Amino acid sequence: MPTRLLYTLTGVLCNRDAQISHFMGSQQYDQLLSSYGACTPDQRATLIHTTVSGYFQFVTFSHRWGVNEPLLRDVEGHSIYGMSTEGGFGKLQAFCLRAYEQNYLWAWSDTCCIDKDSSAELQEAIGSMFAWYRRSALTIVHLSDVPDNGSFGASEWFRRGWTLQELLAPQTILFYTQYWSPYKNLSGSNHKSDANVMQELENATGIDSRFLTNFSPGVDDARSRLLWASPRCTTRPEDIAYSLFGIFALHLPVLYGESAENALGRLLAEIISQSGDISVLDWVGAASPFHSCFPAHINSY
Repeated sequence: MPTRLLYTLTGVLCNRDAQISHFMGSQQYDQLLSSYGACTPDQRATLIHTTVSGYFQFVTFSHRWGVNEPLLRDVEGHSIYGMSTEGGFGKLQAFCLRAYEQNYLWAWSDTCCIDKDSSAELQEAIGSMFAWYRRSALTIVHLSDVPDNGSFGASEWFRRGWTLQELLAPQTILFYTQYWSPYKNLSGSNHKSDANVMQELENATGIDSRFLTNFSPGVDDARSRLLWASPRCTTRPEDIAYSLFGIFALHLPVLYGESAENALGRLLAEIISQSGDISVLDWVGAASPFHSCFPAHINSY
């Protein structure tokens, strides 16, 4: 579970201590205390787990970064609902409100819930991000370039590196259009259970629906996973490799400032080391200065 979460009722960013404080003031906590004494030891463990995990269900946010995205220092100690509605601030407010409307008290956004000034925290977040999206109760996707009556196939969201794991990891996902209408006005609670949406996702990504709905991270069939990533790009070139760490279930150092070729080379070397799968050596294009057996760019797949 992420260290920091937005409390959707108030719009305040909470660290772990504040989260626990909210829980101890909740009806769920009172009900836990009242039921605890009547339970056997085994029942108590189940009761605690069920109550705590239910209270701390959280919603993750997936979007394309834009201008004026609110960072940790911008929102610490303030309610986001009282801030400007311009740019990324308005987007963050809308996300939290949608999460609250879905009856979730906690929300996580990659913009303000990570201290990006801390290299250790950033390393931990990148290594944990796939698991956070997988464990979330819901992922809300905002497609800022899709009009209310449009289709999402041409959205830039499908061209960004980080959004690949944000599509594959969640079990439950809801797409919203530019002005925060549900995609195609669908009323369901999970767009991954809608056959028409799944067909559109297959067409937009080239990924078979069985992987979109039931993806397991790991190094199996590595070349197919590299193919899925090949048309995507990231603002920082080295992120194209870092954004795949979770998809391959690999834990490698994040070394911002290294070349994209070096980052991709380290990833490919680790895939081969763990799987023995040499199909990742099947590519077309310029060779990498990291190793001539590897491509310089992900789009070589």
